[in-house]
Amino acid sequence: MNFQQLRIIPEAVRRNFNLTEVANALYTSQSGISKHIKDLEEELGVELFVRKGKRLLGLTEPGKELLGIVERILRDTGNIKRVAEQFSLRDEGRLTITTTHTQARYSLPPVVAKFRQAFPKVHLSLYEGGPQELVSMMKNGEADIGPTGHPLERAGPLTVEMLAEYSIVTYHEGFTRRAGIDATFSSAGVSPDVVVSALDADIIKTYVELGVGIGILASMAFDAERDRGLRRLDASHLFPANTTCIAVRRGHYLRGYAYRFIELCSPALTEGAIRAAVTPARDDLGT
Repeated sequence: MNFQQLRIIPEAVRRNFNLTEVANALYTSQSGISKHIKDLEEELGVELFVRKGKRLLGLTEPGKELLGIVERILRDTGNIKRVAEQFSLRDEGRLTITTTHTQARYSLPPVVAKFRQAFPKVHLSLYEGGPQELVSMMKNGEADIGPTGHPLERAGPLTVEMLAEYSIVTYHEGFTRRAGIDATFSSAGVSPDVVVSALDADIIKTYVELGVGIGILASMAFDAERDRGLRRLDASHLFPANTTCIAVRRGHYLRGYAYRFIELCSPALTEGAIRAAVTPARDDLGT
């Protein structure tokens, strides 16, 4: 039994049991993958994969049981390397951040700037995507904007009914903020006319500038200097606030600079606080 054999099991699940893709991901040949599987099954004395001819269709019951164990083994192996790197290459390495476009565009730039000054040898990778995509990668506010001179500027405190009188440009369905927007209109018994839905705030603002409609987006996405052709109208009393959470994978060893990045985002999230939150209690470990 070796690590290459073990890596095949979770990789096959990720690649929908396509042996060609598994071989490419593990930098080997399809015949090599087949041999590794055969050798491992012979050593364990059980079949790990459901087959139809030479094709893999899924995991057998023993394979499913083994999958979780293998994932923990491979994760802990990676943690061993990270522990060593923490002491031998304390301020060098790679930190991968998954985030939404809005956070990457408006919240993270000052954090990244400070982080780069503190850790110039750490390669920082930012991946943007939707909520479901970001969760998948972990596993393997509100304001209204309208053109200058818009009637809503003179309307006083905004109401849901006022907004519903205009065409609306806002976030795409499935994004966290969109759910809160839809819920606000729904509870008021109003159907908004959403004429354009977009994945990020910059696109929303572009269409608002073109006069397509009023925009509903996170307040942090509006900058008075950059967005001079737009006006920000407060709608915080209408829509629920959205809290951005920082997620770390339980059981995944974080280098010291990763804790520092999180603390730059929120000073209350110190290394001690994070460790206390993600470390299982002794009772959970059966001791």
